[in-house]
Amino acid sequence: MNLFLKIFLWFLATIALMFGVIIFLNWSVQTEPVVSRWQASMRNQTSIFSATAAQIFDDSGEDALLEFVERLKTVDTISEIDLIGKEGNIWVGDAAAVSTYQELIQRTFASDSVELELSPPTSALSANKLRLNDGSEFVMIIRWERPQTTPMFGASSMRYLRYGVLLFTAILVCYALAWYLSSPIEKMRTATQKFAAGDLSTRVADDVGKRHDELGDLAMDFDVMAERIESLIMSQQRLSRDVSHELRSPLARMNVALEIAKQRAKGDVNPMLERIEKESVRLNEMISRLLTLSQLESGSGEYERHELNLTTIIEQVAVDAEFEAKAHGRSVKFDELEPVKIKGNETLVRSAIENVLRNAVKYTAENTEVVVKMTADTGNASILIEDHGGGVPEEELKKLFTPFYRVGEARERKTGGIGLGLAIAEQAVKLHKGTISAKNINDGLLVEIGLPLAKNS
Repeated sequence: MNLFLKIFLWFLATIALMFGVIIFLNWSVQTEPVVSRWQASMRNQTSIFSATAAQIFDDSGEDALLEFVERLKTVDTISEIDLIGKEGNIWVGDAAAVSTYQELIQRTFASDSVELELSPPTSALSANKLRLNDGSEFVMIIRWERPQTTPMFGASSMRYLRYGVLLFTAILVCYALAWYLSSPIEKMRTATQKFAAGDLSTRVADDVGKRHDELGDLAMDFDVMAERIESLIMSQQRLSRDVSHELRSPLARMNVALEIAKQRAKGDVNPMLERIEKESVRLNEMISRLLTLSQLESGSGEYERHELNLTTIIEQVAVDAEFEAKAHGRSVKFDELEPVKIKGNETLVRSAIENVLRNAVKYTAENTEVVVKMTADTGNASILIEDHGGGVPEEELKKLFTPFYRVGEARERKTGGIGLGLAIAEQAVKLHKGTISAKNINDGLLVEIGLPLAKNS
């Protein structure tokens, strides 16, 4: 669940809870005083009605009393009136109903005040004793309809529309608040992904806007950090490029002077001059690779892209690597595959595969073979290069493609490596929107290069 949805649901749940508490408190505040007043009203009216009934009977007789009872039944809040004698004789009322009031009747005869029975959920009973002039006693029982509290937003059907408007407003407000809080975070996340992908010019403060809160401060801090990192990386790349260019001229002059010295030198000096020449060649190769890496990292180069037969390129690189491997007691095995086509720059693709393959040939154990495989699906081609060199420590796998990184200094000196081959391969693959990774497998290292296929392949 993303942050926006979490914030939205939490706000909505909070509003719903607050609304529920308000309804409960409103109901409590309304119900308690209403019930108290209703009970007091029942007592007063029951006392009045019973006294009036006794007086009417004493003054006008039974017919007048029955007429009075019928008039009381027309009151909206009264649904039943019973008159019960002390001996259980029913003067007015239904015998079946009266049989359920025995406890209330006995309580009322034993009391000189109005008695209430509040247990029915939709109504209530009040009872009071009345004494006639002839000495007989009766209990008047009245059934009252319970008062209904007015629902919030009224009792009409329009209240449902009002509920809908309230719900829509709550959702709208929660959506706006969730968007306000999560939007800058999503923008910073997108900017972070772009920055991590190599777009060092990415900034986010302008997109977030002028917010005077922690998120606004975070956006500005991100821009300061991005600007600093961009400055450092650009300075590093510029230094490598400038140093490489500046070294080319004195190195070229040194090579010329070396050739002249070899022509004039005596025999015992030649081994030293050859050593100087070997180091000069190595230095020249290092400078060339530095320039290539700097150009790939900066993206300043112009590279033509054509449709390439990837299988043919791999076969050619494998043949060259096999020739080199045989001289050191190793071999290269290539599993053939149907022609696979990609769109890219042949020089860069060839360089990436060659750097990885030559690296595998260097480090695979003697009398072993480097296996090159290629698989393809609907969208990508995967080149797998596996050696038998014992692999590398797991914690150092991600550092293999870092410029000048060496797993073992002694091994690098022995092989003559300078730690740029895999870094160049990674940059070349990235320029083709591909991927490159390494992992330990069996007794060696497996490097996988993924390249997108041409659309018409």
